[in-house]
Amino acid sequence: MHTSLPDFDMPNEEQVHLAAETFRLLSDPTRVRVLWALLQGESSVACLAELARATPTAVSQHLAKLRLAGLVKGRREGTFVYYSAANDHVRGLLAQALFHADHLDRAGATTAT
Repeated sequence: MHTSLPDFDMPNEEQVHLAAETFRLLSDPTRVRVLWALLQGESSVACLAELARATPTAVSQHLAKLRLAGLVKGRREGTFVYYSAANDHVRGLLAQALFHADHLDRAGATTAT
């Protein structure tokens, strides 16, 4: 049925896997806070920990996962590492997720517990 649609195109397996992995990584509230803070500008682990209401150790672990997924990048300056969002795609992805969440909230939708 769908194959008869002229512009129908399913993503390939690698695209599906990488997209699902990205959503999995963004399923943690601390990671969402960290990424949002990084979209406002470059930051250190200590500053991100304060903004995300988490310990520096926890934020470092989250950043390591986000970096491996290509969502954040680090820049070393002496003994400090400053993190930033990897690119504008991250901004779009997170902005859309938060926009969607805002609309769910306004519609009175509840989150699963």
